Amino acid sequence: MPTTSIPPQPACMGNEVRSSPIKNRITLTIVLPALNEEEAIGRTLERCLAARETIIAESRVTDVQLVVVSDGSTDRTATIARGYPDVLVIEFEENRGYGAAIKEGWRQAGGDLLAFLDADGTCDPAFFLPMCNVALNEQVDIVLGCRMGADSRMPLVRRVGNMIFAAILGLLSRRRVDDTASGMRVIRAESLPRLLPLPNGLDFTPSMSARALMDAELRIREIPMKYEERIGRSKLNVFRDGLRFTREILSAAVYVRTSRVTLPIVGVLALIAVALSLFPVRHYLVNGTLPEWLIYRFLTILLLGLVAVTLLCATVVAEHVIALSQLRYERFLDKAHSWWGRRALRVYWKLGLISVALAVILVWPGIVSYARTGEIAPATLHWSRVVVAAFLVLAFCQMAATACLLRIIPAMHDRQRQLMSDSGHGV
Repeated sequence: MPTTSIPPQPACMGNEVRSSPIKNRITLTIVLPALNEEEAIGRTLERCLAARETIIAESRVTDVQLVVVSDGSTDRTATIARGYPDVLVIEFEENRGYGAAIKEGWRQAGGDLLAFLDADGTCDPAFFLPMCNVALNEQVDIVLGCRMGADSRMPLVRRVGNMIFAAILGLLSRRRVDDTASGMRVIRAESLPRLLPLPNGLDFTPSMSARALMDAELRIREIPMKYEERIGRSKLNVFRDGLRFTREILSAAVYVRTSRVTLPIVGVLALIAVALSLFPVRHYLVNGTLPEWLIYRFLTILLLGLVAVTLLCATVVAEHVIALSQLRYERFLDKAHSWWGRRALRVYWKLGLISVALAVILVWPGIVSYARTGEIAPATLHWSRVVVAAFLVLAFCQMAATACLLRIIPAMHDRQRQLMSDSGHGV
């Protein structure tokens, strides 16, 4: 259990952060996660305390809380932080992770604007002033301090890594930020639930960036800031944490907007299947027959096609479920494309019935032969027709299952809306 040097004033319950109940009072909570930062923590806190007066004087913020979370430090980090009476110090007996430290600081301190700052001396706390002004005056949900400017002293390897992460996120979200892993941010407390859940490790920041960018309803702004060389040794492993960041970005993208990840895969699978089918089609048109060895190609096409259809149907269901879980199902249906929006149910039933009809047409000679003689003569039904018909029937099964789920989810939404209405909350 964490220990604190100053009893906090509870401003939240459970895992939800609660805003200050006093009208016109705006509290900024700055959390400094620290793991063995005895060389830098004192200087960083002094800069934060100096910036506090300016922030209060030149913005709508009326109070600034400073929180240091010693994340299992084995040096004098916590001791030094406790030497500043205006600072809340939380100590973890064991290392829980960068993200866990930030979340615990927010949970205990609360606040209207939730911020964090690396304790290593790389970022200037004075930049919280323009960040707070943007968040409050422009109703921005998340304000990022961008370290990618010309005056940044970020190491080249990390700068390149940030550019790669930004490119991946930009491709997936169709929105862009330049610094996906910035260690200096301001978040409106009311917007935090839309970003949850967030990981406990160093991938906390890219995960937050991914979730924010994939949610089109969240407003994000970047503010260029200076970035200095850190004091002490970095905890970041470029290769290991780079892979973790990439995985977290993709995971967050799938969680918020599944289609942005899966639809390109569906497209690639479909293109490969079409490319593989060109030779059999050409051969049949020229010669009127298909050689036996092409059965392996047909089975490969069948497999690729079924994977594509399965992934597409799963994507449609996932998008509906995600919108339902995020309490934005009505807005989702209003904006969704017809092939997975309000008219999607009819589309899938029609496509499924067309698939079955085509399958029956393809194998009809075999059906007639079996009805007349009790067996299927090879001359009446070529194996290629059976393979294609099998694909169409299996595709029908996938689309029928999707259509059934798309009838269940709206019923769940109606039930959800009724429960929320009974409890006094809107959906």
